[in-house]
Amino acid sequence: MKSFYVYKMEYTGECVTADNVKLLPFSDKYYSQYERVYNECFYDMRRALDIEPYNFLCDIRQLNGKKENIFLLIEGETIIGSVGCFGAEIDDLIVNKKYRGKGFGKRLLIWAIGHIREYTVEPITLHVAEWNKKAVGLYTQNGFVIKSRELISR
Repeated sequence: MKSFYVYKMEYTGECVTADNVKLLPFSDKYYSQYERVYNECFYDMRRALDIEPYNFLCDIRQLNGKKENIFLLIEGETIIGSVGCFGAEIDDLIVNKKYRGKGFGKRLLIWAIGHIREYTVEPITLHVAEWNKKAVGLYTQNGFVIKSRELISR
């Protein structure tokens, strides 16, 4: 595995609302589709950074203890995207490749901020690989600031 940098980012702003966005709690019936979308979202980065396995998610048991904090944006029966909210941390914000470039990442982020702000005013954090410049841009454009940069190497 190559060494790479990860930013810890923080949001200290107020609650914001995502217009017309309703996310559903994760349901096992969506697992196989979620696995595919999740792996598609992270494959290029994991491969570029030589983080094996490139397709990380391969068993629903990997979500044990996490499912209740994962929320899905669904259209019909298709996952548009997903975000995890773990306390005051946002994790694994993903958008189905078919729906990228249409503002869904921002909607998921705004929804997650609003969801977390329902129960805490503490800073909202997330971690993002420096390699993922689009995600870093999305987060900074929506009020997150880089608090630290950490070198990851194994």
